[in-house]
Amino acid sequence: MDIAIDPASPTPPYEQVRLRIAELAAAGSLPAGTRLPPVRHLATQLGLAANTVARAYRELEQAGLVETHGRAGTLITPAAAGTPVAARAAAQRYADETSALGLTPEAALALVEAALRRPGSA
Repeated sequence: MDIAIDPASPTPPYEQVRLRIAELAAAGSLPAGTRLPPVRHLATQLGLAANTVARAYRELEQAGLVETHGRAGTLITPAAAGTPVAARAAAQRYADETSALGLTPEAALALVEAALRRPGSA
């Protein structure tokens, strides 16, 4: 992940991390569903305390830009990635319908991928 901390900046390091992740998500470099590095790993990479990165992640979560899923990690949300609301709603409807039909997430995704690869589709 392309994050650099400027120690001379008046912006606190946690805010630099938060802003950069938000920028990368909005630009599409971190698409929806992208898993962020674990807090300790990113902190080590950036030469920061783990609490500094944890604060950045907490603030991103409070803003709705990431979601934390326990052992599954911290993921970029569709809202952060600039995914249109209508597309998110369509995806949720599809997920709800395929779940009600008893399909596994893997099978539902395979159906979507096949439909998108069909000639004449988006």
